[in-house]
Amino acid sequence: MMERKELQAELNVAKKKSAKPMLWVSMISMVMFFAGLTSAYVISMKRDDWVTFDLPNAFYTSTAFIVCSSITLLLSQRFLKKNQKDISRILLIITLGLGYGFVFQQWIGFKELEAGGLYFTGKSSTVSTSFLIGVTLMHVLHLAAGIISLMVVIYNHYKNKYSQGDTLGFELGAIFWHFVDILWIYLFLFFCFIR
Repeated sequence: MMERKELQAELNVAKKKSAKPMLWVSMISMVMFFAGLTSAYVISMKRDDWVTFDLPNAFYTSTAFIVCSSITLLLSQRFLKKNQKDISRILLIITLGLGYGFVFQQWIGFKELEAGGLYFTGKSSTVSTSFLIGVTLMHVLHLAAGIISLMVVIYNHYKNKYSQGDTLGFELGAIFWHFVDILWIYLFLFFCFIR
């Protein structure tokens, strides 16, 4: 009986040690994926049929939402470490709301492009809009994973699974969320300045 408890304790320690490195490896692969997409974008700019256009206004709003979401998540984590769980939970819910706001603004941005006659596919599509929308949609898919992990963190927070000394799940969710936020800021600046 005692051996089983010791074995379980060792297994828990091993999981905690491997969780963050595994997350970092997956994030590095995502960086490589988006680096490949943006490199293809740069190479495609040399095409004769390349069209330049301004980013939709909604993309600026969505960027503000995603930056604010990182700030509220950082504050939530700080309040959790101070054992002020109620404030931490409220800030987590605000972070989730800002994440949904980001996705909604991205959708509005796609509609703005369509209103300007720029489409992802079809006769009216261009290589540049296909790249912009395709890369943005891939980011939104990654953000959807971030939203799911954030909902798990919120659920676990309400179940009191986090304490001052045990916040691994929260930390993993926060690292991924901040990564997806930084990734969008990179993509946004890339599309603003590389035309």
